[in-house]
Amino acid sequence: MEGCAQRALEKHNRGIERLACDHLGQHNASTLYKWMGNGRLPLSLILPMEHACGAPLITRYLAAAHGKLLVDIPTGRECHAQDVQQLQTVLNDAVGAVLAFSSGKQSANETLAALRAGLESLAWHHGNVQQHDHPQLELGDHDDE
Repeated sequence: MEGCAQRALEKHNRGIERLACDHLGQHNASTLYKWMGNGRLPLSLILPMEHACGAPLITRYLAAAHGKLLVDIPTGRECHAQDVQQLQTVLNDAVGAVLAFSSGKQSANETLAALRAGLESLAWHHGNVQQHDHPQLELGDHDDE
């Protein structure tokens, strides 16, 4: 929750008061401070909180806590050279992270984050290839990250 609040402030200039009142329907920020302090944000407010910060940080945390990956739903759109180059970069970073970890130059958390990014990217491309014969409309906000 603190990561969401920090991102909302940095990326969208939304402080705690604005998050609480404008996006979570609270009368003041004290309730949000309490939830952040004890880690008990009501489930019905997770999506509005993530939308206000522009990234699914809480959802990613919950998925990772259960050993799951969070992957954007592929649309089956045509793959461009830029998409493949981005995949190569992410996978290269993942392999580099494993090598750095093996030589004691990188922490396990940093290595796991790089590996997770690589797996998520590969899973998206896998789904995109599966969806290729049945392309979907790209709906929703794509400026989240």
